[in-house]
Amino acid sequence: MKDSAADGGAKRDILSEKLDLKTKLAYGAGDLGPAITANISVFFLLVFFTNVAGIPAGLAGSILMIGKIWDGINDPFVGFLTDKTKSRRWGRRLPWMFYGAIPFGIFFFLQWIVPQFSANQSENIWPLFWYYVVIGVISQAFYTVVNLPYTAMTPELTQDYDERTSLNSYRFTFSIGGSILSLILTQIVFSLIADRKQQYLVLAAVCTVISILGLYWCVFGVRDRILAFEAKRSQTEEPASLPFFEQLKIVFSNRPFLFVIGIYLCSWLGVQVTASIIPYFVVNCMGLKESDVPTVMIAVQGTALLMLFVWGALSKKIGKKVVYFLGMSLWIIAAAGLFFLQPGQIVLMYVMAVMAGIGVSTAYLIPWSMIPDVIELDELQTGQRREGIFYGFMVLLQKFGLALGLFLVGNALQVSGFKESVAGSPLPIQPESALFAIRVAVGPIPTVCLIFGLVLTYFYPITREMHAEIMLKLKERQEMRGS
Repeated sequence: MKDSAADGGAKRDILSEKLDLKTKLAYGAGDLGPAITANISVFFLLVFFTNVAGIPAGLAGSILMIGKIWDGINDPFVGFLTDKTKSRRWGRRLPWMFYGAIPFGIFFFLQWIVPQFSANQSENIWPLFWYYVVIGVISQAFYTVVNLPYTAMTPELTQDYDERTSLNSYRFTFSIGGSILSLILTQIVFSLIADRKQQYLVLAAVCTVISILGLYWCVFGVRDRILAFEAKRSQTEEPASLPFFEQLKIVFSNRPFLFVIGIYLCSWLGVQVTASIIPYFVVNCMGLKESDVPTVMIAVQGTALLMLFVWGALSKKIGKKVVYFLGMSLWIIAAAGLFFLQPGQIVLMYVMAVMAGIGVSTAYLIPWSMIPDVIELDELQTGQRREGIFYGFMVLLQKFGLALGLFLVGNALQVSGFKESVAGSPLPIQPESALFAIRVAVGPIPTVCLIFGLVLTYFYPITREMHAEIMLKLKERQEMRGS
């Protein structure tokens, strides 16, 4: 009994401390794998389908849409299940990451194989389509299994308003750093290997190994802190759990939460649509080589990485909303400018890439540092902590929007007359209609999304003072229950 009490005291001491560097690094590493795999998929999967597997752009967009819709559907259910998971050894979230890491890596790799079902290319299209649909659905399911519990851990690691922004800075340092690493690996692999099929296969294999290792670093690095939170949580008597659909009703009656998912949806729709179309823009509209695509991406992601800690420090002084407005304004100018760029204006293209990167960093940082505040407001109102279901539905709506965006981009390319290619053959010259569609997707569409995000941010209700009041009331409630 004495040992048990001492162990519980040690865990409480751990929980009362500020997060140390080791824990922040380990938590950040958990986003390395999802960031690398998501980055490679967003930038190159549509290109891989159209230019390597030889799938028409409309069907390629449909594959991505189906995967994202399924990914979104399973988010709230996985979130709900992680809230209900009980494990003395791992807590609520970590078992999902521990057991899901290897399948996550394997099915990501399988997306980059081009199976030969028929010698005739036209007869090979539909078997290929269904292969990528099935593998994509399974891959997205395991992505949710490892990534959603990870994102839901933020409020369990710290309850400090500014410490959460700092924690998310580390998270997105690994996230953006992983994105940059994936682009550097792409550049290396593409320069060393000429065959397009082999390029993507080798790249996927390397990214798979890095992704799995990053997830296990996170699991073992944050375990003590998570178990300390679980020990404290178990001492507090919680109200009886509500049915799933009743929880949904409460989640969507939380007004600040609706603002956060709207802000996130607009930000990430802008990010993902731009990322998926940039390879086509660089090659077809700017007249550069395929090997130049990673360099442009690095300009965006490298700037975003450098600005993360700048924005994190500024948010403590001027607030999250002002930081978001500053970053998004620069990105809107850059996105609008890309529409008018002409071949030969390479320096200007890189200037706009840097400006966009400054804004992209706020899209990473700000919405994710807002969501824990929303969860605490819900706890104050209901007496329950439901991180999993909040994070699940935040990601659900974001992925539905993204799925629709990718579907529309793919089909817009096909309607505009975009010509797909096959590995081993030169890239075709695209008609003017296809080039115009690419320009619209890279400029005006993201610009409109970002403007909507700014409007929602302006009306977001939780301020630093309001959050302090929420935490004070929660502390008073816990003290009353403990007495």
